[in-house]
Amino acid sequence: MKQIVIMGAGLGGLSSAIVLANEGYDVQVLEKNQEPGGKLQQRNINGYHFDLGPSTITLKHMFEEVFTLCGRDLADYVEFYPIKDGTLNMFHDGTQVPFSSDIKGIQEAIAQFSVHDAQNYPAFLSDSQQFYEIAENQFLNRLMDRWQDKLDITLLRQFMKIKPFTTYHDWLKKYFNHPFTLSLLGRYATYVGSSPYQAPAIYGMMAYIEAGLGIYGIKGGTYQIVEAMQQLAEELGVRFSYNTEVTHIMTENNRAIGVEIGDEHVYADQVIANMDALTVYDRFFPNQTEHVKKTEPSLSGFALLLGLNHRYEWMQHHQVFFPESYEQEFEHLFQAQDVISDPTIYICYSGYNDLSVVPSANHSNLFVLVNAPSRIHDYDWETLRETYTTFLLDQLEANGLTNIRDYIEYLEVMTPQDLHEQTGAYQGAIYGASSNSFRQAFFRLPNQAKEINGLWFVGGSTHPGGGTPIVTRSGRLVAEAIINREA
Repeated sequence: MKQIVIMGAGLGGLSSAIVLANEGYDVQVLEKNQEPGGKLQQRNINGYHFDLGPSTITLKHMFEEVFTLCGRDLADYVEFYPIKDGTLNMFHDGTQVPFSSDIKGIQEAIAQFSVHDAQNYPAFLSDSQQFYEIAENQFLNRLMDRWQDKLDITLLRQFMKIKPFTTYHDWLKKYFNHPFTLSLLGRYATYVGSSPYQAPAIYGMMAYIEAGLGIYGIKGGTYQIVEAMQQLAEELGVRFSYNTEVTHIMTENNRAIGVEIGDEHVYADQVIANMDALTVYDRFFPNQTEHVKKTEPSLSGFALLLGLNHRYEWMQHHQVFFPESYEQEFEHLFQAQDVISDPTIYICYSGYNDLSVVPSANHSNLFVLVNAPSRIHDYDWETLRETYTTFLLDQLEANGLTNIRDYIEYLEVMTPQDLHEQTGAYQGAIYGASSNSFRQAFFRLPNQAKEINGLWFVGGSTHPGGGTPIVTRSGRLVAEAIINREA
């Protein structure tokens, strides 16, 4: 029986483990933390549940396909519910744009400040759908680590249809001209840790993914998807070892033959790294760090977990407060690489739709996130933990969360340094490499290490990219590649 070792129990690693175990492989998962999930972790404190990661699910079919491959139904493991209200977007002058799958409703909201933009929204959404369908059929459904894949004639023909040399912001300007519209739709680039002013137009597909295919919550929190995948993996015989950190990847004749855990050797026919590929090279193969030196990291984040004994009646599941100058925020993040003085603030209040994640209906579990530079060595994050928290609470107060300090029963702060230490995220970057250039958007680090046979990467830092469903897909694709190439 073929032996597989997987470093890390994030969604990519869990997906690989499930598919391989279902095909009869002997799979062992080694996780440095005490729970699975990777960047998707949880906190359960005094009746408050927080998901440290995505608070909703898109592209639900990418999770379902992993279970279907094993003859299982994901609905037997987790309970999804649609989030119909979408996101409440708020601008500095008091303008509000409730965003949902209701096209006419969105047009009416945009028409408050631009009839032109409102009229063009359906055409934008239609082209966004075309982008998604091309991506799903050509890029997201296969690995791109062989030259035959990259030179496929159909792929190349479709590739030009997604405007690969046009920035997302410039593509948006084809439809819209008001800064509010450009900001609220430009924000989709941050879903992959990038700037709308530099990332390519393909990320416009996010609009259709949310408005067309729908957004879902999971009863009990999105961490339930981690527990569901862990349960299925264990049912298939996967062995998990927690609080177990790999200290070395063993190689012989440029081939991975296993890993070391302190003095213990764990041999394997294939090694799958479900950790940031940049971190793997930096930590285990320091002589091959050209991958690291040439790569711009994605955004990181500074987050507050707030348990409040109060409910703000105006809040929805998601809300975003935009600054007066959205472009300036990304200049600070990627050019100046500085902490933002006027940040976009995102708040998830999952208790709005799911009372099981709060102590009672008049309590709130707020996950507050602002973009941060992925520069863990350039800042004293311990000092900023206090000072920037004070600043953000002031910002929340100014944006309508009145007397918020009086209601706080639980407060936890997550910095880029915390993200790096807990998950191995390179420089604290959430998505590995940014997609701020043609090369980094379309030629991410390959899933199979070029220099080391038998070493594979899954997760957001490699193909096909970041985001929980895409990461889950990467795990499946790598597992199927191992199975097919050994057949």
